[in-house]
Formats: sequence, C-alpha cells, structure tokens
Amino acid sequence: MAETAAAPTAETPTTADLMEAVAAVGAAYFHDFAAAAARLGLTSAQAKALGAVQEPVPMRALAGRLGCDASNVTGIVDRLEGRGLAVRRAAETDRRVKIVVVTDEGREALHSIRAGMERARRAFDSLDDGQRRALHGLCGALLPLLAGPGQD
Repeated sequence: MAETAAAPTAETPTTADLMEAVAAVGAAYFHDFAAAAARLGLTSAQAKALGAVQEPVPMRALAGRLGCDASNVTGIVDRLEGRGLAVRRAAETDRRVKIVVVTDEGREALHSIRAGMERARRAFDSLDDGQRRALHGLCGALLPLLAGPGQD
C-alpha cells in the first residue's frame, strides 16, 4: 500500500502578522513615493494632495482625505498654487467655500511622480497575472472597510 505524503501546511497568519506585512509594504511604497516627489521638489504631503484632487475638492474634504486639519491644507495648497500645480476657486453655491482644482501641470507632476516610483514599479511588475488579480481583489475588499470619514 502506497503512503501518501501529507501536504505541507503553513500557519495561517494572524491579524497582527497581516497588519505588520501591510504596514511594511505601505512604508516601502510611501518611501518610494516620497523620494519620487522630492525629485520634483515636492513634499510627500503636497504630492499626496495632488493625487487627492483629481476632481475639484472642497478644502475641508481635502483635509479629510489627507487625514489632517483644515489649517494644514491651506499651507499645502498655497505651495501647490505657488508652483502652478493647483488653484483655489470659490464654490458656485457658497462663495465662502474654496474648491481645490488640480491644473494640467499638477496632473503632469503626479504622472511624473508615479512614473518615478521605480522600486514600486519593479515590485508590481514582478507579479504574475494571478497575483495581480488576487492583490487587486484583496485591496478592493479591504479599502471600503478601512475608509473613514472624509476618505471618499
């Protein structure tokens, strides 16, 4: 009678293990993002703001998306405006509300940042089709559960 070998088993990662793994990937991704932004003379907060205003966004909503106080967003947007990467406009329904709009130059800068993220690109390029689909699906499942107020 032939013996069947038991399939090797790997311990299922704990929630803490998963949190640590995601944090490590996120930190490496953020470091690559910040380095690419710095090459354009932008801080990571300025670059993140560009990514968060791909459509017109009220200042308060932008603060929520960036996870910071509205007063901090004023300085970030001031610097983006100074570089011609974004503009502020009064909302049509309430002139007191300021809407942040990214300019064509801002879109180009964000594209350059993403293109300049060489380590992240190499890492994602190394995934096969199945891994890409799995990662995309997992991110799609987790993001709605992680999103908080102002992170629409």
